[in-house]
Amino acid sequence: MAGLSLRCGDCGVQLRSVEEAQAHAEATSHTNFAESTEAVLNLICADCGKPCRSQTEVDLHTKRTGHAEFTDKTMEAAKPIDLEAPLKPAAEAMDVDASGSGEPQEMVAPEVNKEMLADLEAMGFSTARATRALHFSGNSTIEGAINWLSEHQDDPDIDEMPMVPANTNTDANKPSLTPEEKKIKAQELRERARKKKEEEERRTEREKEKERIRIGKELLEAKRMEEANERKRMIELRRLEKEEEKRAREKIRQKLEEDKAERRRKLGLPAEDPAASKPSPPPPVEEKKSALPVRPATKADRMRDCLRNIKQQNKEEDAKVKRAFQTLLTYIGNVVKNPDEEKYRKIRLSNATFQICF
Repeated sequence: MAGLSLRCGDCGVQLRSVEEAQAHAEATSHTNFAESTEAVLNLICADCGKPCRSQTEVDLHTKRTGHAEFTDKTMEAAKPIDLEAPLKPAAEAMDVDASGSGEPQEMVAPEVNKEMLADLEAMGFSTARATRALHFSGNSTIEGAINWLSEHQDDPDIDEMPMVPANTNTDANKPSLTPEEKKIKAQELRERARKKKEEEERRTEREKEKERIRIGKELLEAKRMEEANERKRMIELRRLEKEEEKRAREKIRQKLEEDKAERRRKLGLPAEDPAASKPSPPPPVEEKKSALPVRPATKADRMRDCLRNIKQQNKEEDAKVKRAFQTLLTYIGNVVKNPDEEKYRKIRLSNATFQICF
């Protein structure tokens, strides 16, 4: 079956003839065309006879005029495509002038549909932006130009006037939009741009949140490692201090042994046998069961037990144990010096010194 239209593989526009494809190629530099069995849409308004080539044009016409009945004459107007005339590449048309001399041509602003250009300017687009949109969308419809603007609004050269060879011709017989249609199209474009901006902001916020979580985890991990290393340093420092104390005691013991041996030598006594100097362990005493009742623990015994518990519970904190014992001695000394003072016989639990020690 012969094709009923030509479809541009770059932008998807359907064209009725080779001539339209040629004009589209010259205007957009698109060269990828394929034959299609789908005919170009041709809907005729039953009330006013206006032809519409897309469903968007139908919707805009209905909103503007209230006309809702359209006759589909697509197949009546459809004709097989004559492919005898080959498509002329747009790049070739830009390299040589009309006389074929091969010399550089004069570059001018492209010719576009004046009515559609005025419609786009009425929507708030600049002349350069509107001209660029019409030129690169094939100068076919307002809808195509607006779609092109939506897709290319972030291009760096969006506000620069496009330039084409002076002999380039474009099709200027295109339908225009009513003020109501302009307003609707402008609103659609603004809404589309707003949604795109909101989506970009949400994506950026998600990336920032992921980055904050990652940094927080890294900080917590670094803090945990620092605390672990600090604990290891403190344990190693205590171990070294204990070893140093042990070596100091051993030196003192050796010095005492040397002094003792020196005194014995001066007195003319024989050297002491190291084995004999160590007292032998006492023989084991068999425990005899006594029928007498067990004497209850006195206050002094309970006090010794409490002091031993304090020292056992704070083995690694000698300074704290020493400070607690000094505080207890201060309390007891105050009672001994002032036995008649009632205030020295009570301890306030909220006292700062007492809380630090206990």
